[in-house]
Amino acid sequence: MGRAGPWAGRGHGHGGRRALIEVLRIGERLVRDDRVTTHAALVARAFGARRIFMDEAGEGMRRTVGEVGRAWGGDFDVELVESWRHVLRRKRGSSAIVHLTMYGLPVGDAAAEIASCGRDLLVVIGAGKVPREVYDAADYNVAVGSQPHSEIAALAVLLDRVQEGRQFGRVFPGARRVIVPSGRGKEVVGGEGGAATEGRRPGEPGRRSAASSCNAPEPPG
Repeated sequence: MGRAGPWAGRGHGHGGRRALIEVLRIGERLVRDDRVTTHAALVARAFGARRIFMDEAGEGMRRTVGEVGRAWGGDFDVELVESWRHVLRRKRGSSAIVHLTMYGLPVGDAAAEIASCGRDLLVVIGAGKVPREVYDAADYNVAVGSQPHSEIAALAVLLDRVQEGRQFGRVFPGARRVIVPSGRGKEVVGGEGGAATEGRRPGEPGRRSAASSCNAPEPPG
């Protein structure tokens, strides 16, 4: 792609501020959807979004996302709205509205233009059938493959493409826990007491190169 958007790394958007990524999830499939709704919010958070708008969300889902934020840092919000239509109207013009649908343009063709648009980003995902007006309101209707799969997978792929992986270098301020990347085992800094990372980037120190695991073990002496 070659050009990451103003959301990536330390880049900034219009007006000298860092541009904003938000997600709008329309609807909820009752019975099966509480855990899926939680995953949609957690993926949005981990992949660089600032908030997710939802017209339906259970108390358990909001509690889980809040607990994750307190332990792992950041300022991600779950915002309940009475009308997703109002969100679209409010964001139109200031944000590039990207609707994820299997009927849209391939993500490989659209991601570069989205990344360079210079506006905030609102990504729309649907829990079920999405009304035609969403297609019409979107600046981009984008497909992550043209086969049925998960809207959460599509969200992750899109956010990764437009930020070129830089979202994974973010620092989540106020984190009580931080993972130190390792080729073997698990290492977590921090615990129940106090902040673990202020200004520390993931993988520093203690990072072990994945290439080391490709080396043949030395024969026993």
